[in-house]
Amino acid sequence: MAFDPALPYRLHPKVALRPERFGALAYSYDTRRLSLLRDLDLVAVVGALADAPSAADALAAVPAAKRPAVERALARLVETGFVQPC
Repeated sequence: MAFDPALPYRLHPKVALRPERFGALAYSYDTRRLSLLRDLDLVAVVGALADAPSAADALAAVPAAKRPAVERALARLVETGFVQPC
């Protein structure tokens, strides 16, 4: 699935986030995959997705200079199934 920032997204219901000093660990109980989220801004965006009307709204809290990198990481989480559209 292609990532569209205009759409609303949420963390997949079978994915757990565990906060770490470097960011967070995301574990999918469905696929048994583990993903490292090594950026605190990315962790904040993933946590805000469920309450935001769109991914772009959740990304608005990220500093403009970092936004493209966080958006690419979020798109990768959508591709791998850790994050899904609502």
